[in-house]
Amino acid sequence: MANFSKSNVPQFSVEVYQNAFLPEGGREVNAIVTVTSTGGGTTGGIPLAGSTPSPAYGPGRGPDAAVVLMVDCSGSMDYPPTKMRNARDATAAAIDALREGTRFAVVAGTHVAKDVYPGNGRVAVADQQTKAQAKDALRKLSAGGGTAIGTWLRLADRLLGAADVDIRHGILLTDGRNEHEAPEDLRAALDSCAGRFTCDARGVGTDWEVKEVTGIAAALLGTADIVADPAGLAADFTRMMENAMGKEVADVALRLWTPVGVEIRFVKQVAPTVADLTGRRTEAGPRAGDYPTGSWGDESRDYHVCVLVPEAGIGQEMLAARVSLILPDPSGAGAPQTLSQGLVRAVWTDDMVASTSINPQVAHYTGQAELAQVIQQGLDARKSGDFDGATAKLGRAVQLASASGNQDTAKLLSKVVDVVDAATGTVRLKAKVAEADEMTLETRSTKTVRVKK
Repeated sequence: MANFSKSNVPQFSVEVYQNAFLPEGGREVNAIVTVTSTGGGTTGGIPLAGSTPSPAYGPGRGPDAAVVLMVDCSGSMDYPPTKMRNARDATAAAIDALREGTRFAVVAGTHVAKDVYPGNGRVAVADQQTKAQAKDALRKLSAGGGTAIGTWLRLADRLLGAADVDIRHGILLTDGRNEHEAPEDLRAALDSCAGRFTCDARGVGTDWEVKEVTGIAAALLGTADIVADPAGLAADFTRMMENAMGKEVADVALRLWTPVGVEIRFVKQVAPTVADLTGRRTEAGPRAGDYPTGSWGDESRDYHVCVLVPEAGIGQEMLAARVSLILPDPSGAGAPQTLSQGLVRAVWTDDMVASTSINPQVAHYTGQAELAQVIQQGLDARKSGDFDGATAKLGRAVQLASASGNQDTAKLLSKVVDVVDAATGTVRLKAKVAEADEMTLETRSTKTVRVKK
């Protein structure tokens, strides 16, 4: 384990969990990398002991941040009328949770995007007066028009990009499908915004498309969730904003360096949610690549790294990969900071017990990744009318959730299937399933539990 601390930067540590032993001819090396950040969000932005205080930090203050709240104002938000009122109230609650000095803006989203506060392509600085003005602007929002989420995101990007801040974040609320722009337009907007700001996305009610909302959050390294009852929006928006205000450092990358001859199979975040980062690699010098992790406060996340090493003989040992946490120089002129490092090893042995033992962390998260996959496959099969396939996949999901102690997912599964025997994965599909229950299971399918110590 290694760690690094510097003024205004939380302290990061890296721990690597693996079974380094391979049999003769063995090539696949798996490791779980636990990254922990401390001294960030829960300290109120106060630097670590021994570091040099910055004028930008102090009690209740963190790094400069900007947040854009994107509120769906399409016509469907009027059905029922309480939905629009709940959305306005939730956005007001999120504004109340803004830290003093945070830059912010409110965007009304329909088939076009309009910055309704402060307007004219600007962001406001949060204080008592601007928060009150923003809430006044919210009261004038009304429902009407279509849905083109890509335009909302592009406007948020322009607003956030104009703010000279460390942390850029979006919060997006929608109640419908993205019907007024082509799927490729939304994809192009996400590609354009990726790496420029993070974004949490929420679907309210049951008329939105789960894969659209979760896709937005995945592309922009944020969270996705369902708020089936609009009355729950205010509490959810408050939690989201408090979490955003706890972020202390942005644009942290997981850098993987591998020796000559080593192939990377995949790099995945596996806790608190499953997110495949393999295809998001950007080259960072000879045999090194960076995988984005977004913004950090006081938190811990787990990553699964899998590489293929060249074959070697008994008794040989090699460095399979070096994992580093990298923070780029904000000016772009200097070298990036290495916040922490860990090593992944490979050792060839003729000890069958050592070489066939599976590390508990690796086994646990392999199961959690499979759990997310089979839930998606089972729900897709159910929608297509393949009830035998759905039963098999969701039965396997029940088995995995039970074995790993993922009680939240087990409860969600029990609303879609009748569980006969959790240990064997024996289930029956329920004849009738509430749409909100099915959408909740699909939206939260990637949420994992940490490995039992």
